[in-house]
Amino acid sequence: MKARFTPEANEQADKSDRWWREHRDVHDLFARELAATIALLVGNATLGTIYTVFHGQPMRKVLLPKTRHHVYYTTEGDEILVHAVWGAPRGRGPKL
Repeated sequence: MKARFTPEANEQADKSDRWWREHRDVHDLFARELAATIALLVGNATLGTIYTVFHGQPMRKVLLPKTRHHVYYTTEGDEILVHAVWGAPRGRGPKL
């Protein structure tokens, strides 16, 4: 499998990465945790918890525990499609 980000998810990830680099001592923690999680998902796409049904397919989410972000994704053939990278402390999910 391979992973691909929607433009919205890519923008969200970039924004979170910039914030972590500006405000935290471990500047690259978000980027490293996101990359490690995506690598895990590529090896096991059913790792996440089912969040909702999106266009007839289960949308899953997985937590990045150190940075407290969720990755929302679906699978399409041999591809993981990341729809959102969203801060869990917001208390609500992203608009999908």
